[in-house]
Amino acid sequence: MTRAYYPQSRLRRLRQTPAIRDMVAEHHLNTGDLIWPIFVIEGSAKSEDILSMPGVSRLSIDRAVDAAKKAVDLGIPAIALFPKTEESLKTENGEEAINPSNLICRAVKAIRKHCPELAIICDVALDPYTTHGHDGLLDEAGYVSNDKTVSMLVKQAQTLADAGCTIIAPSDMMDGRIGAIRGMLEQHDYHNMLIMSYAAKYASAFYGPFRDAVGAGRKLGGEGKKTYQLNPANTDEAMREIAADIAEGADMVMVKPGMPYLDIVRRCTEQFEFPCFAYQVSGEYAMIKGAILNGWLAEEQTILEAMMCFKRSGASGVLTYFAPEIAAILNR
Repeated sequence: MTRAYYPQSRLRRLRQTPAIRDMVAEHHLNTGDLIWPIFVIEGSAKSEDILSMPGVSRLSIDRAVDAAKKAVDLGIPAIALFPKTEESLKTENGEEAINPSNLICRAVKAIRKHCPELAIICDVALDPYTTHGHDGLLDEAGYVSNDKTVSMLVKQAQTLADAGCTIIAPSDMMDGRIGAIRGMLEQHDYHNMLIMSYAAKYASAFYGPFRDAVGAGRKLGGEGKKTYQLNPANTDEAMREIAADIAEGADMVMVKPGMPYLDIVRRCTEQFEFPCFAYQVSGEYAMIKGAILNGWLAEEQTILEAMMCFKRSGASGVLTYFAPEIAAILNR
């Protein structure tokens, strides 16, 4: 019988054992790649389940401190804080965002006291604080006013910097806000304050559970946030947004959502050679977690594979609600 011809290189040789596969792996995942988003609520010793995000809870400040300590123990280098503001504190213009004693400022100070080595990322946007749920201030026609919003965002960023956060993360998608915030930081001697810009944030349907979590809700009508967040059809526009934010003084950029937009992460990292993070958003988490809970997907393999996809695309790191589970797996 004639033996089938094979070339000198058999590619399967590099796949035959776990040790060999690991030796030649092009990308590696470690706990330093993880950022853990945490939702904060008023009260003490409180934990509220988020129905649309199974396994994720809103935490009172004392329990958020416990979560921060857990992050340190697991080797997670950063957390991102998001408030669920009480309805009585919400206004048309979101003034609670610039209250130095607001929920997030108090959470930052408490976590900083107990976990000084942990990086704390604070969101800059008005949607948790406004009665209408938009990221900015509305004009008479109900349109989000760019320049008036930027003025408010600068004040919010200063409030968060004064509270002691490590990284300012504007997620509002207003034009010019990175330059305005950077100018304020320099003026107030926050020369080392980092800005992680949500530079390519798309008007996505994948944010629904997050809006439940922070109480911004499904209250948006009409075009929602399409007048300021990116059109999912566009990639070149995302590159222009990223270029503008880098030029205005961002230290890092973010693509949001994550996995459905890995092409944007790849383009960003190749075009700019600049730190680019991805956010595995609430809708992505809910889909994966729901399938896991129904027995349709294997938990560890699925969440690790998803993270490796982010790394393969070029992401410097990933914001993910799976962070503590992933870190526990990696630490075994």
